[in-house]
Amino acid sequence: MRLPIGVRPARPKEYLFVKMPNSIQRMTRQRRILLDVLDRKNWHPTAEEVYHIVRKQAPRISLGTVYRNLDILSRQGTITKIEEAGTQRRYDGNPTPHYHLKCLDCGEVWDVPDEAVTWQRPLDVAIPGFTITGHRLLFEGYCARCMEERQ
Repeated sequence: MRLPIGVRPARPKEYLFVKMPNSIQRMTRQRRILLDVLDRKNWHPTAEEVYHIVRKQAPRISLGTVYRNLDILSRQGTITKIEEAGTQRRYDGNPTPHYHLKCLDCGEVWDVPDEAVTWQRPLDVAIPGFTITGHRLLFEGYCARCMEERQ
């Protein structure tokens, strides 16, 4: 059976393409596995933590491949790279703008629920000669477990 003009046959998930600035990246099996790992609510792993989980499904994957693909996914906006969280970058499967908490003792990072943040007045930032496209905010402190251990 012939398909109508302009209609392409469906592609398996591994061959979906993702648009990036100045290039097109294929949605590979490895990227799909990375996204599945990051699709856990309120979890912000390092690349090494992702690597150890992904190796169970893709034993031949290298740590360099994990870093490279996490970078590609964060540049295209599919995931968020949290660089303010300490010496190691952490990754968030939730690309929508939201804030984070970081424990200064254990280094864990959590999402801040939207309803937990209230601003006394709207932010109005105007800097001549600069176009602001976004902002990041990381709250730092001590989690309940670490506070208990400190006492």
